[in-house]
Amino acid sequence: MSGKNTENQSKQKKKGDILLTLVLIVAIAVFCYAAVNLFHIYTEYKKGTDEYNHIEQMAVTDRAPDSQEVAGPNAQPKAPIDVDFAALKSVNSDVVGWIYIEALDGISYPIVQGKDNETYLHQTYEKNYNFAGTIFVDYENSPDFSDCNTLVYGHNMKNGSMFGHLKKFAEDQETYNKSKYFWILTPDKNYRYEIISAYTTEVNSDTYTLFKGPGDEFQSYLETIKGYSEIQTDPGELTIKDKIVTLSTCTGNESTRFVVQGKRDISEDAH
Repeated sequence: MSGKNTENQSKQKKKGDILLTLVLIVAIAVFCYAAVNLFHIYTEYKKGTDEYNHIEQMAVTDRAPDSQEVAGPNAQPKAPIDVDFAALKSVNSDVVGWIYIEALDGISYPIVQGKDNETYLHQTYEKNYNFAGTIFVDYENSPDFSDCNTLVYGHNMKNGSMFGHLKKFAEDQETYNKSKYFWILTPDKNYRYEIISAYTTEVNSDTYTLFKGPGDEFQSYLETIKGYSEIQTDPGELTIKDKIVTLSTCTGNESTRFVVQGKRDISEDAH
């Protein structure tokens, strides 16, 4: 009897050891799978960041303001950077501009326009596959930012790249207070935009309306989006002569997007 009990205990111990071994194997497999995924994500982020850093070094130079920009009653700010569009076009002919947000040092990127709104979702400026994609203008917009409302899309990357830091405008009023402007430079013109609104909206909301031209509908739209803002802004009077740029990024919720909208307040010839 004692021998049988010992034998049963031995079998149970072996079963327990086998079960423990299987659990350990599964745990190690899950850990390895997670580690591989994390490494893949890290390398994807690094590849995207390295590519855009290279493009910026190739095409962008900082520009110090001259006395006419900072002094006197007629002081006229100019774009804080110069962009070599010839160099950019040699890499990708779809380039239409460059965005630079004064309050967010990390947002300085080329802007493209594809034949649709899917091409550049996960394709970089150099046309490599990468989840970061490229900042792009809606394919139905004019490429010269002349429309009443121009839509510009970018991913909300977890490392803050692309439009990942755009949400800082909603998270901290001081971001807007630091600087309420962003620039879009094109081959022919440099445009400065004053931020008038920042908020979360539905994917299919009227925020994404494209207008055939200025009119009563556009005037109503301007008053509506100003009221949507989750931060305090001081845009002054909005009229149908205004040109709006809507910067849009994802939120982590498939049904909503975060947008920052600005009205053009400076237009200068590109040098």
